[in-house]
Amino acid sequence: MRRAALRASLALLLLAAPAAAAPDFEAFQAQPYAPPKPAPAFSLPGLDGRITALSDLCGRVALLFFWATW
Repeated sequence: MRRAALRASLALLLLAAPAAAAPDFEAFQAQPYAPPKPAPAFSLPGLDGRITALSDLCGRVALLFFWATW
């Protein structure tokens, strides 16, 4: 008897609970996820003088350092 009453009250609570609102991205100034774009094709000379293209590194991890003086 107690279990039936507990189940009924739980079902009533779930049905009476207000639906959760969708997150407001503008209030948080958050951008929705956009998949990354592929890197442009480029090649650079190495310290040993050989030219390495980004496509030569396909399937391997490549760490690129970018810096600028504005």
